[in-house]
Amino acid sequence: MTESTRIKLKTMNHVAAKAFACGFAAVAAMFAAGIASAEEGGEMQSAQTNVSNVTSLQRGARTYFNYCSGCHSIKYMSYARLATDLQLSEAEVLKSFAFTGARIGDQVVTNMPAESSQQWFGKTPPDLSLEARAKNPDWIYNYLKSFYVDPSATVGWNNTVFPNASMPNPLWELQGVQTAHMAPAKAGEEAHVEKLEVTSPGKQSSAEFDETARDLTAFLQYVGEPAALQRESVGVWVILFLVFFTFLAWLLKHEYWKDVH
Repeated sequence: MTESTRIKLKTMNHVAAKAFACGFAAVAAMFAAGIASAEEGGEMQSAQTNVSNVTSLQRGARTYFNYCSGCHSIKYMSYARLATDLQLSEAEVLKSFAFTGARIGDQVVTNMPAESSQQWFGKTPPDLSLEARAKNPDWIYNYLKSFYVDPSATVGWNNTVFPNASMPNPLWELQGVQTAHMAPAKAGEEAHVEKLEVTSPGKQSSAEFDETARDLTAFLQYVGEPAALQRESVGVWVILFLVFFTFLAWLLKHEYWKDVH
């Protein structure tokens, strides 16, 4: 075998190995992300959100602006972006969502004075732009469903997912009022909530409220990464390209090595 042939073979081996490594790393990253998401959810119910479902996002946006936007901002989102991604006209967005007199190019910011909110709730309600990325969708979904009446709490409500949260249940009108059944305290342990029961029904059935919580969670998930709608569709083609290129590299390597004995 000549020296030039050896160099060519070495180069092609390097290219093939690099292509395979890129493809394997991409697939491994996707697999690891799925495992991490499952671990974060723990024993929580799966939100089963779908940010590609525009109808779900529209319902979630309606719930957010009717029940959450009075206290919480999503300052990294603009009304114009909502109109584009949610497939609504600018007039529809301003009529249905812009309760603060905002213009189409404005960011979604609450009108609640920070000083007053500090006095009312003990702390200023946080911006929710990145809440789904910080906590994950399953956490938000279960949090929305886990409020219960607690006279000993500062705001009269408590939550099994986020105990002692300084926030009343914003969706009690829809869900109804839940009461906690406490498990008997064991030696060295405090009593804890065993289960929640709706003792005063709301406007929605349990199944309907689950869908409302899921839609609101999907909307906050979308707000946390609006580009996910495009990224996920492009990502599939990137993975397919890497797999196809790896196959071509393997064929090329096979062609160079077929005469080597």
